Amino acid sequence: MSPSPYMVRVSAPAAKVLDALPEHAADTVWDILAAAAADPFGFPQFDISDDEGADVRYAAVGQLSITFWINRPLRSLTVLNIVWLG
Repeated sequence: MSPSPYMVRVSAPAAKVLDALPEHAADTVWDILAAAAADPFGFPQFDISDDEGADVRYAAVGQLSITFWINRPLRSLTVLNIVWLG
């Protein structure tokens, strides 16, 4: 049995960006966050050998990027930033 997904929280600045996105981009954000909640370390970083800062992750798909922080003890993700180049 796999562990339950992490809870997703969206910071106030990221929520403003999310509210302003076109519907298809917002749907993509939630798809990315669902994948991140299921496997928060599934998005490889530029230097995976460096453990410092390993809990701040960056996921990019096409014109969309999301920066999130993993709170391991609380099993939650906090979305820090969303960038849409549309």
